[in-house]
Amino acid sequence: MTDPRPKRPARPTSKPANKTGPKSGGRPGPKAAGKGRGAPDTHTPTTQRLFFALAVPADVTPALVAAQSKLRGNWRSVTADQMHVTLAYLPAVPHDRVDDLKKLGTRLFTDAAPLDLKLRGTGYFPNEGSPRVWFVKVEAEGLNELAAALREGIQALGLSTEDLPFKAHVTLARKKGPAPRVPPLLFPHHWTAGSAGLHRSILRKTGPIHETVSTFRLRGTPATPAPATEPAPDEALQETP
Repeated sequence: MTDPRPKRPARPTSKPANKTGPKSGGRPGPKAAGKGRGAPDTHTPTTQRLFFALAVPADVTPALVAAQSKLRGNWRSVTADQMHVTLAYLPAVPHDRVDDLKKLGTRLFTDAAPLDLKLRGTGYFPNEGSPRVWFVKVEAEGLNELAAALREGIQALGLSTEDLPFKAHVTLARKKGPAPRVPPLLFPHHWTAGSAGLHRSILRKTGPIHETVSTFRLRGTPATPAPATEPAPDEALQETP
């Protein structure tokens, strides 16, 4: 015989979802925002990485790119459009001091003469053990003096540069971890640098990205070499038999 009384609904076997938590598939609540490994970093840095440099022209970079084909292992090549000779590197510049650096660059580079840069042989930083950087050396008359004057001007502004001594070079590749070295290479290329730049370095997982902040023309007059003098008769070189 059927019971005429209506049946009560069965009680749920699990507790109801927390109403204060985020809905499935929806956006997290205010407390959850910004948490976790995948959350974006909303911190705004108060400083930026800047450097003064001379660019490598497009008619010189193909030889350097060809040399990069010899790399093996964990080496990461520098792209042709970012090859340069660093004059001074500033690891932490407050945003409100960039204009001071622009004025310094205008003052120094306007008085500097164009530089005749020459590529030399390749090398490594550090030279011993497992190197992190593969580069090609650069030489030019007046280059060391220009870099020294630039660093002195930066320090006079109360800003810091790297502590490493100046060694003119073009970085060809960087690496992390072990990788074979490339045998020494020699480059006969040269060019005249008629301008310099102030650049911003932005770090990425694939390597640093460089953005041009300001460009400066080298408008100075090259120094005139002293005329050669004839040696006195008793000082003249004697031909050896």
